[in-house]
Amino acid sequence: MTEKTISIEHELIRDGLLFEELEVVQTKITPTVDNEDLHVELTLQADADLLRTTAFALIYVLALQSFADARPRGGSGQWYADDDQFTSADLLRHLTFERRTLRLYVDYLRGRCVKTTIEVSPDGRIRLDTVNRGQAATRWVDRMKGKSFLSPVM
Repeated sequence: MTEKTISIEHELIRDGLLFEELEVVQTKITPTVDNEDLHVELTLQADADLLRTTAFALIYVLALQSFADARPRGGSGQWYADDDQFTSADLLRHLTFERRTLRLYVDYLRGRCVKTTIEVSPDGRIRLDTVNRGQAATRWVDRMKGKSFLSPVM
């Protein structure tokens, strides 16, 4: 495939997976109101130089995993499609830049309870925050590094 035939989503995934040294610095898991679910806050550290050119890609890969793991909640099931994909257009629609921080926030998207915030700071700090998503976010960095979460059943 030449560079011109690769979709922007594939380029974002390729570049977003360059973070071999992405480190989980802190994990905070707290129950939500009435202990109904969990609020997960991860602080990550990445190479600031690499992040300067690939921040959009890293955000895309994290958001892509969040979207893929997300399921309907409450009445949102009427808009849910199991084979739906997170696109570059979704990334751009939910991205903001303020106070030198690139931020993506997705609440509900096409029937999925995404409830994910990703913030990338110029010093290489990344804040990943999910609400009502269980502990799914704690596995995304390992998944990016190729770790498997399935084991054979004997």
